[in-house]
Amino acid sequence: MTHQNPLLDNYGLPAFDLIEPKHVVPAVEEMLKQAQAELAEVEKNASPSWDAVMSPLEGISRKMSAVWGPVTHLVGVKNSPELREAYNKVLPQLVDFSLRFAQNETLFKATKSIKEGAAWQKLDDAQKRIIEKKLLAARHQGIELEGKQRERFNEISQRLSQLATEFSNNVLDSTNDFYLVVKDKEDLAEVPQNFRDMWAQTYNSRKAETDPEATGENGPWGITLDYPSFDPAMRFSTNRELRCKLYLAYITRASEGKFDNSGKITEILKLRAELCQLLGYKTYAELSVANKMAGTVEDVDRLLEDLRESSYEPAKKELEELFKFAAEQGLEGEFKNWDFYFYSDKLKQKLYSYSEEEVRPYFPMPRVLDGLFKLVEKIFQIKVEESLDPVPVWNSDVKFYNIFDHKGHQIASFYLDPYSRPADKRGGAWMDTCIDRGFHGNQILLPVAYLVCNSTPPVGDKPSLMSFREVETLFHEFGHGLQHMLTKVNYLDAAGINGVEWDAVELPSQFMENWCYHKPTLMSLTSHVETGEQLPEELFEKIKSSKNYQSATMMARQLHFGMIDIELHHRFDPEAGDVFALNQEIAKKATPMPVIPEDRFLCSFSHIFAGGYSAGYYSYKWAEVLSADAFSKFEETGLDNEDKIQEVGLQFRDSVLALGGSRHPMDVFKDFRGRTPSVEPLLRHSGLS
Repeated sequence: MTHQNPLLDNYGLPAFDLIEPKHVVPAVEEMLKQAQAELAEVEKNASPSWDAVMSPLEGISRKMSAVWGPVTHLVGVKNSPELREAYNKVLPQLVDFSLRFAQNETLFKATKSIKEGAAWQKLDDAQKRIIEKKLLAARHQGIELEGKQRERFNEISQRLSQLATEFSNNVLDSTNDFYLVVKDKEDLAEVPQNFRDMWAQTYNSRKAETDPEATGENGPWGITLDYPSFDPAMRFSTNRELRCKLYLAYITRASEGKFDNSGKITEILKLRAELCQLLGYKTYAELSVANKMAGTVEDVDRLLEDLRESSYEPAKKELEELFKFAAEQGLEGEFKNWDFYFYSDKLKQKLYSYSEEEVRPYFPMPRVLDGLFKLVEKIFQIKVEESLDPVPVWNSDVKFYNIFDHKGHQIASFYLDPYSRPADKRGGAWMDTCIDRGFHGNQILLPVAYLVCNSTPPVGDKPSLMSFREVETLFHEFGHGLQHMLTKVNYLDAAGINGVEWDAVELPSQFMENWCYHKPTLMSLTSHVETGEQLPEELFEKIKSSKNYQSATMMARQLHFGMIDIELHHRFDPEAGDVFALNQEIAKKATPMPVIPEDRFLCSFSHIFAGGYSAGYYSYKWAEVLSADAFSKFEETGLDNEDKIQEVGLQFRDSVLALGGSRHPMDVFKDFRGRTPSVEPLLRHSGLS
């Protein structure tokens, strides 16, 4: 019976305590059967009106996400061979149904008729925008193709979906496959104790039962390619050979053997090139940008080139300074890529007399969360409280919070999954939607978000001690969560982040990062794990003054990623070219930091080959321009003028955070800022103006 499957007939919080891989296939197949029947009913009654077409279609979408959403979430946070097998088994059926859904000519004609008929004038702006975006999306899903062209389009779509899953799995598996045991204490002599404790914990979790227990003091230590494990080894290990081994393993992940993605890259690019031509676009980048804020590939090229011109020479000077410093420190021979983070960290300590590890004890995660929640309460007049009622979760570290408005009404909730778990959780940090705001029958469903980070886990009885970068990442993902949770739109397709152009979706997240450099805010996040003292003022000043340390180098790195992405999808011929040679060529233009011949980072570039950033990685920089300019309005007001800050904060909430995809992002931005975006605040914030 269907009620015995926890994935079915549940529009509330997923039953993570009951969901097992065995539930996936029957639940998805039953859901698809129901959705197909409901779709047939909509087709039968498809008169050109919102209530006859758009509302029931939203109901079908909600039914699908209630089943499939928890499954895709668990693939990211609690992966297993059984779950992966079930996921892969039903994925082709889902893609097939989604294509038939998108390519339904009866619905397409009915939707077009709404736009062309008398009912159009009675719709509000959000409804009109949803319909226009639906029509464009249907064209991008092949609705206007016929016969063999439609058949081929569907074959390509199925294969691309499969390739994205395989690509992502290969990155995860190759990351997990590498494991380095370090036994020589001297190799890790300069590594802070908390990392040695973490590596000892890793070793103990993997060792044979007969092996003696490792300790943080004496080892052995187990290092993986999971970023919280890999990064401190690159920054602190004095053993250059060890750093070289780790670096080469990291930049060649998923590029050889059973996890090799290199052939998948070529196939993905070929299929995307064919797909866009079927739809009448010259390149995949043109197809991608057609549904983005940028408008044209030329606009994207112009932004990337403007920022490249502003950052290349300063980045060159930063590197020359680093090479000189490394030589002074006794580096013999040529400076290599695996020396970058080691000497970069040492130079930062010399220039600003502090290290990430020195500030880490001041950022215990519970205190950081408390400070973050107080900040959003002050700016946006909301209250965040941990749920008193138990909620089913997928791991004991996960917490559940509710958000209330200034009158005490609950308006949203979110899960927080904060720590790295390399065995079954993918790397990086992200926000995803659990429940979207909108109607289910006569009931308004409140939005629920997943906020996922990979921060350094607690060790022993100490809480997670966050690096400043991890604090910024938490603020970033919370910004995404705010846009999802504070929406006032009740249509699924425009609520929260839904319907927001991809290159504008990073605006709230990057906006929130700016508060990490505001003194009262940062101080409120700190309480030394042993003494309880706030971060000393001199340490704050060092953090603030180091904000733009190597900012040109970091910008050049991001521009390299954005430029190779556009190049691969706009000017590159996958039939004839070599993606790795192209990467070398673009890197030379974008960044003075050389890319070594062995570099195969494209094989783990999941953003563009398995995520939503294909021909859209530039979006990070595009949105950074928007977020810096948005924050500059707060700066103009005076960041310590609490009344004014709250006034501007509510303007930001009621425009950027509340309107979601109900209006074009340029109009939303102009609503808030009173003008079009300027690149000047970003260059100023980066020390490059």
